[in-house]
Amino acid sequence: MFSRTNGQGLSLAAALASLAVGGVAAASTINQNTSWTIDRANTTAKYRVVAYGDSIFAGYNGALWSVAKRAAPVVEGEYLSKDFNADIEVVRRTKSGAKADDIYNNKIIAERSYMQATNTRVVMFEMCGNDYLQARSAFTDQTGTCSYAGLDTALSNCTYYTEQAMKAINTYATTAKAKIVMNIYYPGFSADNVLTNCTDSATGTRINKRAKFLPYLAKSNWRTCNLAATYGFQCADSFAEYMAADYDSNGDGLIDREAIRYQPGETEAAYVTRITSTYASTLRDSNGKLLSSASSADYLQSDDTHPTYFGGTVGTGSGSGVPTFTDSQIVNGQFPEWNRNGHDRAGWLMSTMDPTTP
Repeated sequence: MFSRTNGQGLSLAAALASLAVGGVAAASTINQNTSWTIDRANTTAKYRVVAYGDSIFAGYNGALWSVAKRAAPVVEGEYLSKDFNADIEVVRRTKSGAKADDIYNNKIIAERSYMQATNTRVVMFEMCGNDYLQARSAFTDQTGTCSYAGLDTALSNCTYYTEQAMKAINTYATTAKAKIVMNIYYPGFSADNVLTNCTDSATGTRINKRAKFLPYLAKSNWRTCNLAATYGFQCADSFAEYMAADYDSNGDGLIDREAIRYQPGETEAAYVTRITSTYASTLRDSNGKLLSSASSADYLQSDDTHPTYFGGTVGTGSGSGVPTFTDSQIVNGQFPEWNRNGHDRAGWLMSTMDPTTP
């Protein structure tokens, strides 16, 4: 990790990490932009994937000027390189620590030229994580009577800027054949299973933090996926992929992750009930993603927030390299690492939404 300090002698890396885990210091944001070209042998065509977002798509790993090379957008680009038999340039325009309005205004709008390139074929984005992390941190610090205004604002802003982002991408990414939005998983799911320091105004008692936050997150994810259907986007349901088992743990005949997945046409109220009540007992912390009844994988780094990844890091800026895996290693459309870490899981999920041809 780099250790440059700000004017107060505080490590910027530490300040950013603090924000990512839930701090409220809005100034602790940093651009982490990369362009990585997957250089496939014996090819001449090159197409572009553009990813806008915060530290998730950045591939944040605790450093300021280096990120995970194979963050989800690059993983998706590697799949696309095979499908297109072409070089794929993955452009990540990201700002770690940024809230939804910042990503919309200063990335999607201000840096729209990246998706306007005529060789752009896929545009993806994610946002809102920092809105909720900061709202959760402020809520956690409350004493006296609980105020839910901050949580309400986070939900409202997320809904608004997600829709604006889709409208903008539809306007500017005229050559994109796939447009994808990724919803948000729940970092700190286990850690939040505690009582608040404040008391509810109606009952006069302390409330369970997770029980309060989960409905907000469910509403947000339903709105994200519902807006995707409205504006011609694919919705990558990371909540389903990260938060429930890949097998039927409760014997109801449904694989757990499929039981909680967003269903087109379902009402918001029905979805929230499904997540917070019907299948609440099947939800699991992403640090212990259940792959089967006998195996698990850790999808979150030690900060309990950012996805784990396979391989090394790259500096912010531009670079290129050969695909991580050979074509013969792809079985059933999946890399060997597809379910072993958080970024590979998200990248594989988005690859299932790719166009089949350039």
